Amino acid sequence: LPLDITAEIEWASARLVEPDEYAAAANRAHRRPPLELGAVGDIYRRYVEAKKSRRLIDFDDLLRLATRDLEADPVYAAARRWRFRHIYVDEFQDVNPLQHKLLTAWLGPDSSLCAVGDPNQAIYAWNGADAGYLVDFDRWWPDSETISLTDNYRSTPEILAAANAVLAAGHSKLMRLRPHRPEGPRPDITAHDDETTEARAVARRCRDLHRPGDPWRHQAVLVRTNAQAAVLAEAFGSAGIPHRVRGASSLLEQPEIRSALKDLRTATSVTDFVGDWERTIHSGTDDSGTNYTEDRLANLAELVRLGREYLALDPGGGPAQFGSWLRDTLDDTDAAGDAVEIVTFHAAKGLEWPVVHIAGLEKGYVPIHHAEDDPDATEEERRLLYVAITRARQELHCTWAQRRAFGSRSLRRYPSPWLDDIRRGLGEEPRRSPGRPSARNRATKAALRKQAGPSDENRPLFEALRAWRKEQATAGGVPAYVVFNDATLTAVAQARPRSTEELLELPGIGAVKAERFGPDLLRLVAEAVPADSR
Repeated sequence: LPLDITAEIEWASARLVEPDEYAAAANRAHRRPPLELGAVGDIYRRYVEAKKSRRLIDFDDLLRLATRDLEADPVYAAARRWRFRHIYVDEFQDVNPLQHKLLTAWLGPDSSLCAVGDPNQAIYAWNGADAGYLVDFDRWWPDSETISLTDNYRSTPEILAAANAVLAAGHSKLMRLRPHRPEGPRPDITAHDDETTEARAVARRCRDLHRPGDPWRHQAVLVRTNAQAAVLAEAFGSAGIPHRVRGASSLLEQPEIRSALKDLRTATSVTDFVGDWERTIHSGTDDSGTNYTEDRLANLAELVRLGREYLALDPGGGPAQFGSWLRDTLDDTDAAGDAVEIVTFHAAKGLEWPVVHIAGLEKGYVPIHHAEDDPDATEEERRLLYVAITRARQELHCTWAQRRAFGSRSLRRYPSPWLDDIRRGLGEEPRRSPGRPSARNRATKAALRKQAGPSDENRPLFEALRAWRKEQATAGGVPAYVVFNDATLTAVAQARPRSTEELLELPGIGAVKAERFGPDLLRLVAEAVPADSR
């Protein structure tokens, strides 16, 4: 919880949002902290007051105070500008308003500025970045000159064709790259029965591609979320393939998992431990009252899945044995040496490998489900997939699972809609996979997103859903829209889903929320539908 609140304060500082402005700004930006927005704003205010009373500053204060001094003291500013007359800024698409304000204050009449950035790689808006400073560079600096660097020397023409096609189907400002490498293998797309089958298939392919003279580190597996890495690490460990999870992506290093494993030490049995955390996933709150974000609930759901897998392997095993099994199963087999890397899309930015496997290319992951109702967030998800694709130099392999376990439940999954864009880029016909929403269903879903509110016919069910949402929000201590926004409730009232699979087809409902709230939603729908019409 402290880490998630700290992230909100850092976002607000980067966006130049004061504590009394936080709630309104966070609401406009669709922020989803684990506490009510007003409560986060109050913590932010108290944090600022505590710093002042103790005469302490944090990193964002360094930028803020440097800007203040440049703006307040012309003599000091002139000395700084004389000493640093030529300023170079890299990754300009990731600049946030606080950094931009400092840069503007640092520039004087005799200064020169060189900025380098790629609008196609603007993937940090969630952290406060604003790619508009790069896209509209000539508006901020009217006398500037722009040089477009569109030559790509990293990836094969086939990989770039796939990446360009993903962006071309969106609404972002596209900078199409031109390849300068010889032709290579065509990227392929493979569906698997479930996430375990997918992970084992990726591990087998990595072994098959481990040719003499090619080290393991020439391959990487990219995933959208931290939680997806665990099943892959498990498959690689079982296959004896050296691997490591780059950065802070390791499931066992996530703070909520480390906290859960402390409870494991005092648990009476693995069954009780798994059951307790399964209840936390359903409620979103543990016994101490801690609220969890969706990403952290997804990590806990993966821990529950592993717990059930362990119980199937060793029904009599105790908590200590389960902890040892987890470490043996998920710990990196070669954290420092030659190994296949398992990396999230965000952590892969700036890196490259000869062979890249992108796993879990499913609706709800790509794009991530909570971006579906926000056009800007959806476009950022497109750019994030573009970044993942362009990490590959020679070969690209894409996979997805038709079913995936979330906690104790196995849910039907559908391919990412952007896989069809990849196929089009490669000159292939789009494929409508079995169970994938039809054009009619997709059109209905689009209409539901645009619908202003429920019809008179659906108003009673909508109100019942709102009353239920209020109870959930009050119990969890979060704003109502964190549970579901009105657009999603309207979609439920209109579509009246009868199964988890149908729920997952509605905007704003991903696997974690379907796991957590699905039974209640389906019950409310069933109660509202007359028996003779079911």
